[in-house]
Amino acid sequence: MADVRQALGEAALLVGDRLEAELLLVHVLDKPRSWLIAHADDALDATHASAFDALVQRRRAGEPLAYLTGRRGFWSLELEVTPATLIPRHETELLVELALDRLPQATTAQVADLGTGSGAIALAIARERPRAQVVATDASSAALDVAQRNAQRLRIANVTFLHGDWLAPLGDRRFDLIVSNPPYIEAGDPHLGQGDLRFEPASALASGADGLDDIRRIVDDARTRLAGDGWLMMEHGWNQGAAVRGLLERAGYREVFTAQDLEGRDRVSGGRYQR
Repeated sequence: MADVRQALGEAALLVGDRLEAELLLVHVLDKPRSWLIAHADDALDATHASAFDALVQRRRAGEPLAYLTGRRGFWSLELEVTPATLIPRHETELLVELALDRLPQATTAQVADLGTGSGAIALAIARERPRAQVVATDASSAALDVAQRNAQRLRIANVTFLHGDWLAPLGDRRFDLIVSNPPYIEAGDPHLGQGDLRFEPASALASGADGLDDIRRIVDDARTRLAGDGWLMMEHGWNQGAAVRGLLERAGYREVFTAQDLEGRDRVSGGRYQR
């Protein structure tokens, strides 16, 4: 029977990453990572060893770590994720930062997050601005279930979740800020068949031949849902900044901008719409 040290060593060779092996094992054992150091010589019982081996083999086959453990860190939050949701990525935190820059600390602003998935963006904003009222929409009821569970577990109460496509569930309400991380990959992009993207929901990744179909809809439709001088901000691909700025400008938005992520790539564009 293998001990913890041996099991981790063998798993790290198989998945190619010691940290990932540790995260899979502590998930199986329901222990913190610090436990591994103090218990390196402990034997793994057959049940835990079998469950660990199954996860290692799935990770070796390419399944995302976040789906195997059911968790992903984003902003200051630990989120549940499932194959019904995109895996939150650290570059999306730029959208949260830019949103918070436009929301004073004591704001009572109305905020909408379109296509919320796991709820990452909506919950991060709501946690940092507890007096704001955040509405999060998604066309996937399974994704909304995940987002609602995250809100309940994190005890974030100033978020309302609505089922429907983009702005459709918002009715006649107007918002001071609308944010979204919509699908923006070109439908024929070969990356869709590689890495983690193979396992994530295709409807949340690709959007037409140029990747901009959903962004076009949001840019057009958000004008009717923004309060006077309200902001619209969206994440997009590294090579889409100029195209998204053009869409915003032609639709009548002003103060149009594109912000770069930590690697210097275009990542978020937005603008204000004055009614």
